[in-house]
Amino acid sequence: MTELSFSSATSDAEPSKLDELVAVMTRLRGPGGCPWDADQTHESLVQYLIEETYELIEAIETGNREDMIEELGDVLYQVLFHSDIAAHTPGEDFDIQDVAAHMTAKMVGRHPHVFGDRKAETADDVVEFWEDLKKTEKPERTSVLDGIPQAMPSLALADKLLGRAEKVGLLELGDAGGVSVQSEDELGPLLLAIVASAKANGLNAERALRSTLRDLQSEIREHEAGSADAGIIGFVAPES
Repeated sequence: MTELSFSSATSDAEPSKLDELVAVMTRLRGPGGCPWDADQTHESLVQYLIEETYELIEAIETGNREDMIEELGDVLYQVLFHSDIAAHTPGEDFDIQDVAAHMTAKMVGRHPHVFGDRKAETADDVVEFWEDLKKTEKPERTSVLDGIPQAMPSLALADKLLGRAEKVGLLELGDAGGVSVQSEDELGPLLLAIVASAKANGLNAERALRSTLRDLQSEIREHEAGSADAGIIGFVAPES
């Protein structure tokens, strides 16, 4: 594997802006710092991580350079916060340097076409590498559904699950029937109309989709075991 090389800094070099932010976190959560920061746990911070992530998404989709800098900083701060908590929690005992080291090793390992001797001509080749590597890294995963976070928003989860259904040969998305939309400008109002109709009839669109997605996951697992029928997939398959 190709070794990474970086320009070395002198011992008296000024700390980077990232170093300064880490120092701020250490001060806030240390003796004489902020009582609120010191009281936080991984669990108590989850709501803020979710909020900051959504704010970053909004900045990416509708904001400008300054918005992205601010929101990326907020997400970065959450990573530093969790790392500092872990550094002072018995049994966890890792810090941001350990997180960075783990990620560096992971990215180098996931890119053998850059740091090793494998060849990749297309993005599809890279995805194939990743799938092979994941199988090696996580042999305990026996289903294409393993590792998918169930707390994802239902639409995002639906997109992920349909991709996995296609991967195992349960569905051909290119042939999927039902409502045909050609652009996001068409799709957005259609989705809104569906939610509006559900609300008018006292239905919970989020709960309804999640219920269907649980059935879809059962069908995918049955298909992997060689016993799936048309089931949920029948609703999105083309009409004969």
